Amino acid sequence: MPNQHCPLCQSNTRFFCQDKLRAYWQCQNCTLVFADRNALLSAQDELKQYQLHNNDLNDLGYRQFLQRLAQPLQQHLATPALSGLDYGCGPGPLLAKMLQQQGHTMAIWDPFFAADDKVLSQQYDFITCSEAIEHFIQPAIEWQKWQDLLKPKGVLAIMTKRYTCLEAFQNWHYKTDPTHVSFFSEQTFRFLADRDGYKLHFPTNDVVIMQRTKD
Repeated sequence: MPNQHCPLCQSNTRFFCQDKLRAYWQCQNCTLVFADRNALLSAQDELKQYQLHNNDLNDLGYRQFLQRLAQPLQQHLATPALSGLDYGCGPGPLLAKMLQQQGHTMAIWDPFFAADDKVLSQQYDFITCSEAIEHFIQPAIEWQKWQDLLKPKGVLAIMTKRYTCLEAFQNWHYKTDPTHVSFFSEQTFRFLADRDGYKLHFPTNDVVIMQRTKD
């Protein structure tokens, strides 16, 4: 059965809850909650959902939203001009543009909108992932890619809303998006940090900055 093992750490899982859309399971080790893998959208339907998003590069509101990630990231970078990869940039790579304006050299990658795998053949000083990690069907594979792409002492900057408990999750609007399939808690990020050697910072309830400590 596809739901018996966690798609992030491969540990055993347990049924978490059910809503009108689908069922959810929780990992008994890293606490990742994930949507029923039998209820996933096809790639074509997933793309249709993303094409409904309005990620206008000139939208000041969208820029302010992304500052929630860009500002704390900048505080954790050692020098003002570094190499970065915006992973899961979507159709409007505004975050990469903002970081370029701050002096960084940016690459972008997205499976639907910027699938140039050449950018995945080098390493980066930092990787950003804004409102994309919750879309990962196989987060273990994506996470391992990041370990290969990130330089020693590099920084991961992730924006995704974190769930807190079952009661809150049951009424959570975030899970009603059918493309949201993997849900992280603070404990999930602590598990990854402890396992793979990162220092953690939680500047807001939807941003985590992870500083690599392993050489």
